[in-house]
Amino acid sequence: MIFKSSIKWAAFGGLILSLFSLFVHLLLAKYSSTDLVLYSALAGFSEDLNLNIQGRQVSGYKNLWKNVISLDALQPHANPRTEYSVPVEQNNGFIYAKVYGGFEKIRTTICDLVAISRLLNATLVIPEIQECTQSKGISSKFKSFSYLYDVDQFIDGLKNDINIISSLPPEFQKARKRKLFPIFRPKGSTSVSFYIKEVLPKLKKSKVIGFVIRGGSCLEAILPPSMAEYQRLRCRVAFHALQFRSEILALGQLMVKRLRVSGQHYIVFHPGLVRDTLAYHGCAQIFQDVHTELIQYRRKQMIKEGIIKEMDIDSHVRKANGSCPLMPEEVGLLLRAMGYPPNTRIYLAGSEMFGGQRVLIPLRAMFTNLVDCTSLCSKQELMSLVGPELDLPETHFQFPPTKTEKQLKEEWDKAGPRPRPLRPPPDRPIYQHEKEGWYGWVNEKEFEANPSLYELRMEAHRLLWAAVDYIVSVEADAFFPGFNNDGSGWPDFSSMIMGHRLYEMASARTYRPDRKYLVELLNSTKDSIYHPKRNWTLLIRAHLNKSMDEEGLRREFISSKPKSFLSHPIPECACTMVKRSNEAPFEGVDECPKWMVTDFKNKVQQNLREDNEVEEDNIDIMEGQSEQEDVRNGTIPSIEEDEEMDPND
Repeated sequence: MIFKSSIKWAAFGGLILSLFSLFVHLLLAKYSSTDLVLYSALAGFSEDLNLNIQGRQVSGYKNLWKNVISLDALQPHANPRTEYSVPVEQNNGFIYAKVYGGFEKIRTTICDLVAISRLLNATLVIPEIQECTQSKGISSKFKSFSYLYDVDQFIDGLKNDINIISSLPPEFQKARKRKLFPIFRPKGSTSVSFYIKEVLPKLKKSKVIGFVIRGGSCLEAILPPSMAEYQRLRCRVAFHALQFRSEILALGQLMVKRLRVSGQHYIVFHPGLVRDTLAYHGCAQIFQDVHTELIQYRRKQMIKEGIIKEMDIDSHVRKANGSCPLMPEEVGLLLRAMGYPPNTRIYLAGSEMFGGQRVLIPLRAMFTNLVDCTSLCSKQELMSLVGPELDLPETHFQFPPTKTEKQLKEEWDKAGPRPRPLRPPPDRPIYQHEKEGWYGWVNEKEFEANPSLYELRMEAHRLLWAAVDYIVSVEADAFFPGFNNDGSGWPDFSSMIMGHRLYEMASARTYRPDRKYLVELLNSTKDSIYHPKRNWTLLIRAHLNKSMDEEGLRREFISSKPKSFLSHPIPECACTMVKRSNEAPFEGVDECPKWMVTDFKNKVQQNLREDNEVEEDNIDIMEGQSEQEDVRNGTIPSIEEDEEMDPND
């Protein structure tokens, strides 16, 4: 009897301890979620110092992060250089605009609108970002333009260029609702003469005109040499006046700080895997399963819209021409060939990743410290950008009507060899992701469903994630694009980052790869891609090193600038500290003012002193080590530790 009683008390005690343990774990999960989320990204950073056995960085590692000295002379200079009149209150009228598209289209369009407003001597109403206004129930604290950007900074930063107001005067608002004002839908190739001859007369007559912009820009990229001040105005908008709101800036700087913990460097990789761009170039066959069908469906839509003409295109031929992106696996091989060790910190930018996490598996296997905004920030930190939102109404899913065997057979015969996803087993409930989005319509219908309320809200959220990625990318020690300058004519994220880095610090390590040449090299060693010959590695290094200096800039000047001015804002928005030859990228670049030259010389002297101090410290460390210790410890350099081919040599 006593034995049974003791067993009961022991069982009761074990139950109490289990409940107490569960309670403690719930408290930890509630109050320390930030630390738990950041552990996966930052715990691996603690030992990521790239040190060899003697406690110093491996040979050639520092060369991977050095600036390109040959471009040090290029400095940002977007101030007016000729007589520049200040705007007056009495002008030709008001311009309002509705802007459609993603982050890069919005940013490019706003810069064009400012230039057009000055060209027409008009007052610009703060542009309306439709990705935000279309989403129902988003935060009332941040709406339209203020969802991304600082309105006060935008108005104040351009007060010497144009007049900007928050909304139309009351006497014009009613007329706008009745659609009494002329509306234009310009394209990216719209010339200056169109605005002077067609738009300006109607502006003077009606005093108000409207723009509806969907293509990502509304003014041609290349302007006549006499309009260089308008190009510099574009730079002042993009790189100075158009600042993100304080919450986005704070989180972006926090992420940069976390990436550089322990004084380490990081590289940003933007894959550029966007469905519209992939469909435009016909890159369907480089994917598998349903993703191929999604690209083909979008391509059919583009044919109906008159954007493209052909339907069936060989994706492998397009890939060989450099018209398809470098896949993450290929970029990983290129970075390893450059000498980046497996524990290099790589930040993955891009709010849209077509193909999902599956395409990143090989890259994650090669580089363990591959992170993005979701692994660097907690959910609370990311959602703080969104602000308070209303709950979306519940969607009641209705099962499709049952079909007879005859109907099913007819549909199957008509469908042809389509890689459709399998329906879930009948005993398993249908999950939410199978009711909405691409999975649902590909599985059940022949046409793409309209975006749901949830999808519209996610489109607005992607603008915020892209803004954070933009900050991290501009501040990065190195940047590698997977698909820049795609030739579609639409602004792309990678080209905008490369243009901003070129303007702000031309000597920063920004890779400008020639995809056609790299695909040839990758195909040449296809059978031994993970164990390439040394000659192949040297060819990769030589090309990527040259892509960061004058050779890469010359290629970008020819290919990128005609499509987007902000992707290559020199020579208009730059100046040089020293006299250079009159060849690209220094062709047409003015000499910097004397005050900038003085500041530049002081900065160079300070950097030289810091470099000398670092070299002296390294010499002191190396003097205490002997060749016998190296042999005893067996420190045989691998391919990642080869002496780097420095583009500055």
